[in-house]
Amino acid sequence: MVATFSILGDFAKNVGGDRVAVTTLVGPNGDVHVYSPLASDARKLSVANVVFINGLGLEGWMTRLVTASGTNAPIIVATKGVTLRDLKDEHEGSRTVPDPHAWQSIANAGIYVANIRDVLVKVDPAGAGIYDTNANAYLAELDALEKDVKAAIAKIPVARRKIITNHDAFGYFGDAYGMEFIAPEGLSTDSEPSAADVAKIITQIRTQKIPAVFLEDGTDPRLMQQIAEESGATIGGKLYSDALSEPNGPAGTYIELMRNNVRELEKALIS
Repeated sequence: MVATFSILGDFAKNVGGDRVAVTTLVGPNGDVHVYSPLASDARKLSVANVVFINGLGLEGWMTRLVTASGTNAPIIVATKGVTLRDLKDEHEGSRTVPDPHAWQSIANAGIYVANIRDVLVKVDPAGAGIYDTNANAYLAELDALEKDVKAAIAKIPVARRKIITNHDAFGYFGDAYGMEFIAPEGLSTDSEPSAADVAKIITQIRTQKIPAVFLEDGTDPRLMQQIAEESGATIGGKLYSDALSEPNGPAGTYIELMRNNVRELEKALIS
């Protein structure tokens, strides 16, 4: 099977276990927003029996890749059933678009896992028992993770639950766990904030006393460093938004990613 990016690939591996071989197109530390598919990616799709995508506009390059590959595999949108939140993309005429970063809510991650399980059971009925067992075990891990995340966020004073991040990837996390994430780059890492946008963010940090700005994986740190220097905010540790780290890094799995992010939030925001 093929998964478009590393977080989705991790979900698929946890459900499929040893019964499946998962190929991920956008690997660790990769930026799925601006990825340029390779000829080898088309070959991977051409021999796949199922392809999992996030959808919601995250993989804008995927339609062309599917056409080029000539694949007959079903293309499965793993976010089916997620309650979507909307974003206003300030760099696209202020249009409203679905926020694709649904995995940032752990409850939504459970929906991804259930969707993957259901599809694998359908395409490989002989493995149904394995997929059910694996999915149930992983869903239990996600439930425990969510309890830990809620307990950790509860320790952060409400007045300090506002931060700045590179791009608008944490809205589902904020909605689920009671935090506000403000992003100068808007929806995608391929958009550039104007000087006026940056000035507005700096003013907002000062007036609202936002305590910290955070760098994300795979993004240019210079903008956030400029904002921190001019606003007086603290630069927090690295948050992982759209990709896992290398396997031996701090966010080698989805569960490790969420735990890393919460640790970094705690360190910067609990005074």
